[in-house]
Amino acid sequence: MNRFLSFILIFLLTGVYFNASAQSVQVEARLDRVSIPIGDQTLLHISVRMPLKTDITFPELKDSIGKVQIVKSLKADTAVDKKDPNQETITHSYAITSFDAGVYVLPQFTFHTKTGDFKTGTVTLQVKAVPVDTTKTFYDIKQPLAVSYTFWDWLKDHWIAVMITLAAVLLTAGLVYYYKKRPVKEASIVNTVPILSADTIAINKLNELRAKKLWQQNEVKLYYSELTDVLREYLEKRYQVKAHEQTTDEIFDGLKNKEIPQDNRNTLKQLLTLADLVKFAKQKPTAFENEQSMDNAINFIVQTKHQPKPIDKEDLPK
Repeated sequence: MNRFLSFILIFLLTGVYFNASAQSVQVEARLDRVSIPIGDQTLLHISVRMPLKTDITFPELKDSIGKVQIVKSLKADTAVDKKDPNQETITHSYAITSFDAGVYVLPQFTFHTKTGDFKTGTVTLQVKAVPVDTTKTFYDIKQPLAVSYTFWDWLKDHWIAVMITLAAVLLTAGLVYYYKKRPVKEASIVNTVPILSADTIAINKLNELRAKKLWQQNEVKLYYSELTDVLREYLEKRYQVKAHEQTTDEIFDGLKNKEIPQDNRNTLKQLLTLADLVKFAKQKPTAFENEQSMDNAINFIVQTKHQPKPIDKEDLPK
């Protein structure tokens, strides 16, 4: 018996709770204007007043409600009740219109919650036709008015294109004038210096050294120093040995695999050795030895200079 009474009490309390929740949710549909001219627009507002954070689903409106067309949906508006902060009102607004005169009853809109569905009341929209005065006569459609369009009107409409075209023409004319009137540079004559062979350079330097007459002025050491410098430079270019950085013995070690006749090797050895004695041992050669050293240097260069290979008859074009 007690269990039965408890069950009834729980059932009654649950019913009271759901009834209170249902009463706290209030839905409404209203129009800004209930009467509009044909083709004009008004706003349809669908709103719900409910406790905060209530899970509710608004009705989905399609493109039209019968002959009433929905033009666009506005942004939803949410407002909290100032008197009761636990209550809020959410309003969805839609711009609607109709192009058929008449009276249209918009149906109820259903909201869905966990406690049940809530429906708004119906709203009535009157669409009025535009009154036509049938007492007046009808007139033909007027022809389009002729509007004068002068050159200055065209210029105002196209002045940017005209300015660009004019600038391009002036630039082209300026470039043509410049290229026609600019001074023509005379072709500069480049004096090409012929490339001399290593033996020609060496012999020219030896002739210049002989013309200085250094040993005749007791500048024997300077004479042999410049003489061997010319020979060392010739050996570097002719046989690719670093003669300027090497001693006499190191030079001959570098030349041992080069194709130099033995007589020329002996002449070069004698000349470089005599020059070392003059520069480092202060030896004083005779006038004959000084002149002979110059002749030996020239003869060595002449006899060891690069000889171009003869062209074989078989290599000639037929």
